[in-house]
Formats: sequence, C-alpha cells, structure tokens
Amino acid sequence: MTFHHWRTHFDAQAARPLPPVEVPALTPRRRLALTRSLAKFQLGESGEGRVAHEIDRVTLPGVDADYRASLKRFVAEEGRHARILGLMVNALGGTLLPRSWTERAFVHGRRLLGVRFKLVVLLAAEVIGIAFYGLLARALPPGPFASALEQICRDEEAHLRFHADFFLAQRARPLAHALLCAAWWVVGPLAALTVLVDHRDTLRAFGVPLGEAVGLMLARVREAAHRMGSPAALEALAVHR
Repeated sequence: MTFHHWRTHFDAQAARPLPPVEVPALTPRRRLALTRSLAKFQLGESGEGRVAHEIDRVTLPGVDADYRASLKRFVAEEGRHARILGLMVNALGGTLLPRSWTERAFVHGRRLLGVRFKLVVLLAAEVIGIAFYGLLARALPPGPFASALEQICRDEEAHLRFHADFFLAQRARPLAHALLCAAWWVVGPLAALTVLVDHRDTLRAFGVPLGEAVGLMLARVREAAHRMGSPAALEALAVHR
C-alpha cells in the first residue's frame, strides 16, 4: 500500500478557489435550522491538526513520507471546508460557534486515544459528513449554496477512501487491524446517532424523513467498514447486538 497518489490528489485539490455561497430563498425556520447545523459542522472541520503532527512520531504499516504528507494535506483540506462553512454561516446571517457539545465529544474522544484510534474517529466524521452534507444539498434549491455543499461532500468521499486505505494497510498486523475494525463498529454507529439527535430539527425543517437519514448514515458506516477490510463476522455482531 502506497500513498503517493493521495499526496498528488491533495496537492491538486489545494489549488481550487473557494466556491461561491449565494444563499437561496429559505423560510425563516429553514434558515435558522441550517445556520445552526452548519455552524456546528464548521467547528468539527476546524480542529483536526494535532493528529497530523502526532503521525510524525509513530511507526505503523503504510505510514511513510507520502502518508504523513497526505495526512497533513487532508487536514488542510478540512480547514478549507471550515472556511467554506464559515462563509455559509455568515451569508445566512449567523455567527460561528466557540464550541458545541458534539464537537467537544469528538475532540475529547480523539485526545483519549492513540493515533490509530484517532483516525477511526476522523473516519466517523467523514462518514457522517458525507451523509449529512448530501442530505442538505439535495433538500436545498439548486444553486451555488447547494453546489458548495456537494463539493464538500465529494471531498469527504475521497477522505473516506484515504482513511480506508490506511486501515487496509494495518492488516499487516492482524490483531491490531481486527481491534480497529471492532472499534469502528462502535464509533461509526455512535457518531451517526449523535448527529441524528443533534441535527434532528434541521432534518425535520427540510422534510427529510428520519428513516431516510438513519438508513443513509448506516449504509455509509457499512461502506466504510467494507473499505477498511472489516471481517463480515464483526458486522454480523454489530447488527445483532
């Protein structure tokens, strides 16, 4: 497993200008709900820099100069997402949040864990981002605002594959890989549940059925598990526990 192509990918992505974020016509209820949700996601996209420095101090399968450089570029791309979301919140007439309970939960979870398990938490953030940004983009009227969310969603799709490649490389240490996959089946669904609870008002305001949101997020959790090489037996245990 090599990561040179990911380094090239992130370098190419970095050259893009920020997209326009012209706000579509929205009811006051939808505007308020959207502003609150995007402000919370903006916090989550802002705070992932520590692991990019910690990776320089570890020796793990697949972790070479290209992976370390790619992880730093991934963090920079997340910072770009934070800037886009910040522009969106401001355009909606809102203000950025200093913190939120979901952001604190993700941050504390990452800080309590080693690098590999921190990357599990980051993968969870990508998975729920893909689902939630995609739901919002489809619910909004066509235009620059929805297109900007779609662009972030496409980036997060690539991030999912990037992190999954790291976890595939961990199969060189079978026990560690199995533990990471087991952790995913706890962290992934828990992250999805957390976001569904925290953003239920936004989903309701935009007419997104809860069942649709749950199904989409769990499908993404399952996709991530397959991409990281999770044994089928773990999925069976997770589904039936």
